[in-house]
Parts: sequence; C-alpha cells; structure tokens
Amino acid sequence: MSEITYKDIVKNEEIRTYLEKGDELLGVLGFTEHAVVHAGKIAEIAARILVRLGFSDREAELARIAGYIHDIGNMVNRVDHAQTGAIISFNILTRMGMKPEEIATVVSAIGNHDEGTGTAINNVSAALILADKTDVRRSRVRNNDFAKFDIHDRVNYAVERSEVKVDGEHRTILLDLKIDTQIITLMEYFEIFLQRMIMCRRAADFLDAKFELVMNGAKLI
Repeated sequence: MSEITYKDIVKNEEIRTYLEKGDELLGVLGFTEHAVVHAGKIAEIAARILVRLGFSDREAELARIAGYIHDIGNMVNRVDHAQTGAIISFNILTRMGMKPEEIATVVSAIGNHDEGTGTAINNVSAALILADKTDVRRSRVRNNDFAKFDIHDRVNYAVERSEVKVDGEHRTILLDLKIDTQIITLMEYFEIFLQRMIMCRRAADFLDAKFELVMNGAKLI
C-alpha cells in the first residue's frame, strides 16, 4: 500500500472524467457548477480548515482528496450521489493502492457530505461539510437568462463575495458573505441554505470549533 497524495488524485484521468461527466449531467438538470473548479475549491478549503485548527498534515491531505472527489457520484444521478460517490471512490482508491484505513476515512466523508442524509463522523468529513456547504458564489451560476433563474440561481448569483475565514487561536470558522439584496432577500438565502448552515454548525462542533455567518457586515450566526 502506498501513501496517495492529492497530486495523484488531480492527475488521475479517470477521476477527472467522472467529475466532468457528473457536471454535464447536472448542467442538463439545471444545477449550478459542480466541476473541477468546485472540486478544487472544496479541496483547498477543507484542508485549510484542518491545518489552521491544528490537525495533522495527513488528515488535511485526506480532506483535500475527499474534497476533490466528493461529487463524483453525480455522474450516476444527483439522488443519493454521496453514497454512490463513496462506492465509486472506494473502487478507484483501492486500485490506486491507498491504505484501507485511509480509504475508510475518505469514503465515509464522501458518503456523509449531503445535508439530506449525512453528518460529521470524522475530522475529514467535518472539514468537507464546512467547505462544501459554504461554496456559494456568482460564478457557479451557468444559466445566462436571468428571467429563468430559479431560487438557487438567484441566491448564488446574488453573492458578490464569499470567503471562509478560519481562526485557529479562537477556533472559529466564519463564512463572510456580501450579498446583493436587490436580487434576493436574506430570508430567501436562509430558505435555501438554512439546513446547510445547521450542518456547518454541527460540523464545526465536531472539530471543537464554532461556525459563524456574517452577511453584509452583520453577524447572523
């Protein structure tokens, strides 16, 4: 068994192909961007959370890996994509020669990242949840016709700036958003993302940290 790195994952053609095909499927269904841009962003945020909170470099690397491949199950179907993705990832990582205990950590994180069925069950999964559920931004919207935006499009499009700030000393994870309230109201944001923000709070609790949300300079959580 070998120590698989994030670089090994990123350069793996099979993984990239499945991520791209999953994003194509979601595009047909009208979902926001879930391609390698999203994957890379989640990978880096998840790792940064663990590093700044004092967890090991290897756990941070596993968080990068889980973050990059967490949406691979979308190539099958959006429904139950977390569990499907965990199974696909298990097979790929096994063939790549990753250690079984590390495979278990990564696939359980992937299998528990969706707000409908998952929860934080290890440090890697908690970091993945926090990274994934805070990725709200205008550039994820692919619908070019504003008149045809659904509420998910409008919420993401309204976000002019999104930044995850991790304070290791005070053990806080803060999502700082700047939102155009001419496009959505704060209530509409919570209509879509309340369950995700609750999931983030619980994931932060798992890491012995506190999740905070600041929107247009006002602290809401």
